Amino acid sequence: MPDEVTAYDLHPSARNELKTLSKENADNVARHLAMAAQLIDEDPALAHEHALAASRRAGRIAIVRETLAITAYGVGDFALALRELRTYRRISGKDDQIALMVDSERGIGRPDRALEEGRSVDRSTLDVGVRVALAIAMSGARLDRGERELALGELEIPELDPNRAYEWSPALFAARAAVLDDLGRHEEAAFWTHRAAVAGEALGYGGDEELLIEDMQLDEDEDASAERHAHADDVSPGDDDLTDVDANADADAEIAVETSPGATVEASDEPGEQK
Repeated sequence: MPDEVTAYDLHPSARNELKTLSKENADNVARHLAMAAQLIDEDPALAHEHALAASRRAGRIAIVRETLAITAYGVGDFALALRELRTYRRISGKDDQIALMVDSERGIGRPDRALEEGRSVDRSTLDVGVRVALAIAMSGARLDRGERELALGELEIPELDPNRAYEWSPALFAARAAVLDDLGRHEEAAFWTHRAAVAGEALGYGGDEELLIEDMQLDEDEDASAERHAHADDVSPGDDDLTDVDANADADAEIAVETSPGATVEASDEPGEQK
């Protein structure tokens, strides 16, 4: 454990869950959780070791079991991930990791159980990002069963708007592109792949602001009529008052983008790639 890592490197809301522990134990657990969060992308195995260390000291804390589940998923231990996710849900009463539960069932090789798990929750009660992640996971389970048309149908949700992008949009667009490609609808797949790239690039600007990002892949002879510049107007996080974009715009059109705090979910039709 690096000496420079302190309990304050853990998000305040997560530290708050450790208040039932002694101060010394809470500090140690917080440091392990902070290390797990820092390492999950670059060194999943080491992140998992830190999560295990935290669980040995605070196994009844929801954030600890959630972290252990996420790191287990990251190293491909889907059975452990599923067990820990169920424990986390029982302790916290939350369904915010339902997509990871569905994808863990897929990882174990049980797409039928994955679909049952996904259908067991009321999607109207989920946050938008969780609902989108669940749609992607359910689509992947359909692909596991060879149900490509149904996999496409799982992604037909209100959030599938090619002219607007949120933090979860690149994953949703890419998932749709993958299914369309499997169906042999390559032109449509290319469109959604392009929109995923445009949205991802736009979101790279970061910040809690509304952005109108122009895709500059236009022919040089169109430059005179296409001199529109990307601009940003300050809005509060979660503001839904986005600038409308022509619904018939093609792949070279503008895309309205809103970013907000929170993690992204990476699209895949294979278990073990969704974060």
